[in-house]
Amino acid sequence: MTLKLKTVTYSNAYIDLSREELLEQVSQVMSDKRFTHVKGVEQAALELAERYGANLEQVSIAALLHDFAKEQSDEEMRDIIISENMDLELLQYGNNIWHGPVGAVVVRNQFSIQDQDILDAIRHHTVGSPNMGIVEQIIYLADYIEPNRTFKGVDKARKLAENDMTKGIAYATLKTLKHLLNENVKIYPKAIETYNAWVVQKQEELHD
Repeated sequence: MTLKLKTVTYSNAYIDLSREELLEQVSQVMSDKRFTHVKGVEQAALELAERYGANLEQVSIAALLHDFAKEQSDEEMRDIIISENMDLELLQYGNNIWHGPVGAVVVRNQFSIQDQDILDAIRHHTVGSPNMGIVEQIIYLADYIEPNRTFKGVDKARKLAENDMTKGIAYATLKTLKHLLNENVKIYPKAIETYNAWVVQKQEELHD
């Protein structure tokens, strides 16, 4: 995917900050490496949003905030999972699963974000969801294909994303699940639900 550097002027319809102010706050809660990743996700997400007709402001905010809770301590995350009455099955997993749903709560509270599309995109960006809306789809896929990614298969995912976002999502989901199986790690059930919804019907188009 050929990415041109894009920026969005915020209207304050979703968050009471400018993009520059939001970037500053995001940079303060994560390492430089993760901040570079977050900016890459925003660029990939804006490219997808323009291509597929999504709201650029929603996409930008969701992208910049998708990893907002990633570097919180496990103890802080567990406390939020319990205090927010989330599914306690989450406690059997770790940060890679927690930071999406926990992040949605943190940014809702810290930035007074009420927009459900933005919150769901943050909540589901790691494991996806069977019924993702357009903003969720974009953040989920952009997190996989952002320009700093170099793993095997990412170029194919980018190419698929240029022509058919559903195929890009299916490919990213399949490759992620294969990686988890190869690593012999416990797989969060919602990741299986995403696989069933997005991959099974596309199987014939996903051969390497």
